[in-house]
Amino acid sequence: MSTGASSGVEYEKLPPEFFTEPNPNRHADNAALRSKCPVHQVNHPVGAEAYVVMDYETVSKMFSDPRLSKSVSKAPAWWQDLLKDSSPILIKNMLTADAPEHTRLRKLVAQAFTPRKMRELRPKIQQTCDELIDAFGEGGADLFTEFALLLPLKVICEFLGVPFEDRDKLHEWGLYLSGAPYHTDEENAKLKWASDSMEQYLSDLLARRRAEGLGEDLVSVLIRAADEDGRFTNDELVSTLVLLINAGHKTTANLICNGMEALFAHPDQLELLRSDPELAPNAIEEFLRYESPVYRGTLRVAAEDMELHGVPIGKESFVHLMISSANRDPEVFEDPDRLDIRRSNIRHFSFGHGAHFCPGSPLSRLEGEIAFNTLLRRLPDIALGVPHEEVAWLYDNSVGRGVTSLPVTFTTKLPA
Repeated sequence: MSTGASSGVEYEKLPPEFFTEPNPNRHADNAALRSKCPVHQVNHPVGAEAYVVMDYETVSKMFSDPRLSKSVSKAPAWWQDLLKDSSPILIKNMLTADAPEHTRLRKLVAQAFTPRKMRELRPKIQQTCDELIDAFGEGGADLFTEFALLLPLKVICEFLGVPFEDRDKLHEWGLYLSGAPYHTDEENAKLKWASDSMEQYLSDLLARRRAEGLGEDLVSVLIRAADEDGRFTNDELVSTLVLLINAGHKTTANLICNGMEALFAHPDQLELLRSDPELAPNAIEEFLRYESPVYRGTLRVAAEDMELHGVPIGKESFVHLMISSANRDPEVFEDPDRLDIRRSNIRHFSFGHGAHFCPGSPLSRLEGEIAFNTLLRRLPDIALGVPHEEVAWLYDNSVGRGVTSLPVTFTTKLPA
């Protein structure tokens, strides 16, 4: 049970379904839990000691608290064994490391998302947006499968120098890898297949790029960085590429569809953004706060016994930083359940915080800006094609939150 520090009242441990089942009242439930106590015990991973942290202030501190580790080596032995058996390549990048190892691995990707690179990618992103809209059928489309998912996939393939024809394989493997590890042997067998397949694919890609000569794509940039520095192994290169591919498409797809769904639910904000495209960068920050593409932080483990808000947390316990709850904390955001694309000082946690802040955030923001403005400009009467309550949201074993489908209708498609 979780214990509230101020009242001494004990609360029931949250079930695994707290993470893995759709809940239309998720934000209201988060608010109720947060008001009782910012820290609650949860049965996720199933059978493990684990806790959720719900409020902005504590989440902010915990992002940088040295008592919480990102290293798999600090997790329970059974968890380490499960990951090593099912997907060893996943645990060799910066996402599962503490400093100084994290600092070393982060250098591998630091040069990939420079302002110059973003400027170079802007025309390609615009071209891709227009091509995808051109391909929409008469009067309607599924914005998730026909646009939001394909845009970042095409961009990341272009960025990496990976054939877009391989997108279906990359997407399928990425879906399994983003939820690692799973609860059942069957699920972990699929994870092992996806992990081995993606590792082989990327190892072959690295070998081919080395043999054919390096270019200006991201794979070549990473190879040069590894060769010049001499401190990165081939496994670390592959693991970093896995991270970039997985983080580079599903979260951006969620940003686009979560944001569009929010606009459909708030017609005044939709018209405001349509009438003033310059608001797009700020609107994206509000979309990220209002319905974050990543609703909780990635792996964090207590490296020592600790206590938060009167709740004892034992060494090797999992600690889940609830980004979606912190992003709607009324102690920080006025009227947090209101979508306001003119909101100022939007200090959300959707790209993390501190040393582990997402290095790919400039690309995601750029894709979002171009996507929203292009959709609203070229489809001036775009509307949600189903009632809001029928929009299907996905909850799975991963940290992401987004729709599985977003049908839209339109009567006018303007030229690019």
